[in-house]
Amino acid sequence: MRWFLIFLLACLLFNGLAPGLRRIGLGRVPGDFKLRIGGRDWHFPLGSSLVLSVAMMLLTRWL
Repeated sequence: MRWFLIFLLACLLFNGLAPGLRRIGLGRVPGDFKLRIGGRDWHFPLGSSLVLSVAMMLLTRWL
């Protein structure tokens, strides 16, 4: 349940920051989904979440 809440918060945060993150290349990784529901675009950053998770894991392992 805790991981579901963390993923939900990450998706909401990503939706708010999506325009800025697209400029640096996140949000266009294979595995990122974009849906239009109720006239609003929703981004589900599965691929970007995986890339960021691996990057943070490697960063914390070497520090």
